Parts: sequence; structure tokens; C-alpha cells
Amino acid sequence: MTTAIAPKEEINNKATGAQEELNPFEIAKQQFDRAADYLELGESMRNVLRSAKRQLVVSIPVRMDGGETKVFEGYRVQHNIARGPAKGGIRYHPNVTLDEVKALASWMTWKCATVGIPYGGGKGGVVCDPKSLSMAELERLTRRYAFEIAPIIGPDRDIPAPDVYTDSQTMAWIMDTISMVHGHTELGVVTGKPLSLGGSQGRHEATARGALYALREACKVQGTTLKDARVAVQGFGNAGSIITKLVDQDGAKVVAVCDSRCGLYNESGIYVPGVLKHKEETGSLHGFSGAKEITSDEVLEVDCDILCPSALENSITLKNVGNVKAKIIAELANGPTTPGSDRVLEENGVMLIPDILANAGGVTVSYYEWVQDQYSFFWSEDRINQTLEATIGKAFHEVREKAEHYGTDMRTGAYILAVDRVAEATRVRGIFP
Repeated sequence: MTTAIAPKEEINNKATGAQEELNPFEIAKQQFDRAADYLELGESMRNVLRSAKRQLVVSIPVRMDGGETKVFEGYRVQHNIARGPAKGGIRYHPNVTLDEVKALASWMTWKCATVGIPYGGGKGGVVCDPKSLSMAELERLTRRYAFEIAPIIGPDRDIPAPDVYTDSQTMAWIMDTISMVHGHTELGVVTGKPLSLGGSQGRHEATARGALYALREACKVQGTTLKDARVAVQGFGNAGSIITKLVDQDGAKVVAVCDSRCGLYNESGIYVPGVLKHKEETGSLHGFSGAKEITSDEVLEVDCDILCPSALENSITLKNVGNVKAKIIAELANGPTTPGSDRVLEENGVMLIPDILANAGGVTVSYYEWVQDQYSFFWSEDRINQTLEATIGKAFHEVREKAEHYGTDMRTGAYILAVDRVAEATRVRGIFP
């Protein structure tokens, strides 16, 4: 069942005037509805699964280093807990909105169900520019935010993790704050913590490593391997920089990368250890001598075999999808491709590994961390990676089987798998009272 779309030339001609939905929560609902149609879900079940269970908006007064007090706005959304406690990251970004957080929480619901871990979906965010805040200000903001959302988070309720512009230090502050509120140490209240505070081996690389395992499976399906494949990576944060390193170690040729300031392109391949060192030393890709500088957006359109969007939502839209040349796309970012672009990519024969599968390595190893914290028994990194590879590999083939069974694309296949699992849990539990 392939949805009819306009030819690529027509889309390109209309690109400048293309009107498509870019609100992430509306996109999330479209993706859900597409799967629900295939599953023939009734309207009552759709209403339950489409809605966020809980939305918390908080004011966060923070004493700044100069003595004044600023008030930031923060959110925590729990989308669904039918299969277990809510799980999802916290992002600090000036463009965070409640709708974005609701979308990310719903994507977490489907992501956890896709890989079969017993969580629901949650997400949090604070509207701020973390780059303009001192470390002391970030700590005060984080601790006050944690205190404000404390009534609804916990190891058996909702377990936050790092996301955009948050990290293991952020999680350590949250863990300590909640522990002080409860009067005892709560290791399992967050994941992505430092190893010294109950963090897990392999968590730092988990999102990118999960994508690597999914890419290996996709290459097998396409009758090829990562060795010598030309790869472009959009975004050079945690996930983007690590997937760049991992595919390089697998023998791929990284031809393009970018951060928020600029892109780099070298048809013969970028020297990855050099560019990683340059980014670490300077904080930017700008000025790296081993490649031609291009714009960040142009990285999406370079001639390559594999594209890894690893930045923010709505990177591939009807305005640029006609220029995407990759034959495999692995979405390390959440929601980087709009629904209209999905249809174009499907028509063009592109294998798209959707975000709820491609970047599920992070939440999967977060689950392993939570399990280790619950039992105070910690695993080796080899065990973590082997278990992750088995989990992602199994999920990849379950998604592909669903897509082939229903005659649709991989994203819809993943949603069919995930929505069916959450719907079944909801049916079995029933509606209280």
C-alpha cells in the first residue's frame, strides 16, 4: 500500500512554496494515525493512545551570578505508562516548546515499545540558552527544575536522562536533588549518570552504537557492508560525533560532517581522528584544514550512500528532500524527517531507519542502567554492547517484517509494531475505574 505522491520534479518546483506541517506534536500524531489505520484501531483506543497522560509546566526561579533572579519555564510530559514507568530525556534549548516536549514524549512511548523494553514515554525540557549560563547557574537551574518536577518522577514513575545540551553532570545534580528530598540515595531516579554514581558502562556511546548496529543490518538487507560506504553525518553533538567515529572504525568513508556553525566535505574522505580532535580543541568544525567548508544544510544533500541526521527535528523537508542522494538514512535525531518527505524517500527507494529504531540504543542502555541500579549489580561494557546488539538486531528485523507484511515503509512498520504492543497492554489493563 504505497501512498501516491507527486513526482520529484514537481516537488522541487513547488519547494519554495511547499506547505507542510512542521509542528512536531502534529507530526507525531500523523505518524501514529497512519499506523492506527493499518491496525484498524477503534476511535476510543486512538483517543487514549494519542493523548499525553500528564503535562507539567513549572516556573524555575534562578539566582544568577550577578545577583538578579531570572525565571525560566520548564516542562515534564508523561505520554503513556501502559507498559511501565515513563522514560525520556531532558533538553535545555532556547526553542523548547510544550508541543515539542509532547511530541518527544510520544516518540519515546513508541521507541520503547519498538525495542521491547518495559517503559512508557516521557520527556522534559527547559527554555534557556545553556551556552550563556555559567556552570554555577546551570547547577542552580537544574536543581530547582528537579525539585519542581520531583512529585512526578522516580525509579518506578518516570526516569529522566540526558538529551540536547544536558549530560551526565546534569543527571548527577538531579539525582542528588531528588535524593536530598527523599532523604536517601535514589540511584535509579535518572539514567545517563557518571559511573561513580551508578551509571552504566557503554551509556555514553549507546545512541550511536545502536544506530551502528541498525546500519549493519540495513547494509546486509541491501547486499552491502559499511566498509567503504560513503557516509554523511549532520550534527556533531554526542550522537553525531560518536557515529562518525564508529562508522570510520567499521571501514566507512566519512565524506561530510557538520555542526551548528558549518559543514565539512571531502569527496575522498575526511580524516576522522583529526576532525574529532579539532572539534575537541576548538569547540567547532570551522577551520579544519582537511576538508572544504560548506553550509550545515548542504551536508544533507552531498553525494553519499548513507546519511545520518543527528541534529534536531524537521531537517529533511519537502524543500530539500528531492536533493537527498543517500540510499540509506539512519535517524539519530528525533523527528528529523517530515511525513511528506517520508513519502518521497519511499518512492525513491531509500531505506529509512526511523528514529524510534535508529536512536533507540540510548534508551535501551538506559534501561540496562536502571536494571543495574535496582539490583546494585553492574555489567561489563562487553555484556552491555552484546545485549544491545541483540536487542537492536531483533527489533530491526521485526520492524522490517511488519513493513513487508503491510506493504509500507520502515517508519510505518515500526509504528505498527509499537502501537500494537501499547494497544495490547492498554486493552489487557483496561480503563480505571
